[in-house]
Amino acid sequence: MTGSRVNRIILPVLLILLAFVVMPNAYAQDACPDGICPTSFGLSAAQIAEHPIPAVAALTVDIELLHDRNYRRINGQVPIYDAPDGNTTGTLDAGFNFVTSAAAQNGWVQINPNQWIQESSLGSATVSEFAGVLLTEPLPYPMAWVLVTTRTSRMPGVEAGDSEPLLMRYDRIYLYDSIEIDGWEWYQVGPDQWIHQRNIGRVLPVKRPADVDTNRWISIDLYEQIAVAYEGERPVFATLVASGLPDWSTNEGLFHIYVSYERTAMSGAEGQSDFYFLEEVPWTMYFDNDIGLHGTYWHDGFGYRHSHGCVNLSITDAHWLYQWAEQEFDPNVPDDLGAAVYVYSSGDYS
Repeated sequence: MTGSRVNRIILPVLLILLAFVVMPNAYAQDACPDGICPTSFGLSAAQIAEHPIPAVAALTVDIELLHDRNYRRINGQVPIYDAPDGNTTGTLDAGFNFVTSAAAQNGWVQINPNQWIQESSLGSATVSEFAGVLLTEPLPYPMAWVLVTTRTSRMPGVEAGDSEPLLMRYDRIYLYDSIEIDGWEWYQVGPDQWIHQRNIGRVLPVKRPADVDTNRWISIDLYEQIAVAYEGERPVFATLVASGLPDWSTNEGLFHIYVSYERTAMSGAEGQSDFYFLEEVPWTMYFDNDIGLHGTYWHDGFGYRHSHGCVNLSITDAHWLYQWAEQEFDPNVPDDLGAAVYVYSSGDYS
């Protein structure tokens, strides 16, 4: 066989193999039109079986703690009375408003001493049972939470079939391998199981910044919507958060918790369409003027931007973080700094 003939045979073969290696999307779409073909990259089933689920310990959800107040949403503008069928003492403007109710009497609900509103003005609240995790040992692979209930794909870059494994929102998964396709990462989460990066929130502990001057500190990744708590260099806790919406972005930078409240009221944007009034917000830790970490009883949207700038946590997570961070502050030391809070973004989240 002559050299030129060998080259004519080998060169096309090499080009085909190269296409499989550098263009996985084309491989998945053209060579595997049904999306059912073995992957030539990623970990094997045997390797995955050695670490099938993240080695973390979820916080215990205390249902009594979640519901130690009767949280109610106020629908529309409502007058406030000094007693059932009593005198009007004020008005709460329409907005994103929540109160905690106490006594009820003949269609009336008491929301504070000498403050009553009609039961018909009240709706319900959504108290999330989501909880973060304690990081008890180094993880062999990065961990993530599933943000959207979704089926995995047999190959990166292809649609999931109706018979593929279903991952539920808030499931915890390992990310065994990754590959970039069309500017997005696809992650291997099981044997022949891949998921798009938009469907997950990754836990990405960071190296302790040089300016962090407390032993206990917290990082908040605005891109992944993840908070991680550290003791020294060691991450000890991680959870999903909900930071500020585009018009009220949470500021990046290094801060310190300067005051904490087990319960506090929050309000803002008075006279505007986005007016809000929130009673008894639990486990609040202010770190950037009026921006703080706090528990949230009015939504279950963790992993997505949701707030007017604060960092929303589930009540379970906020309670744990409040007690943990409290140990950093020494009331006997003048001007003692609370736990440092490092806010950053691991990607472009604008």
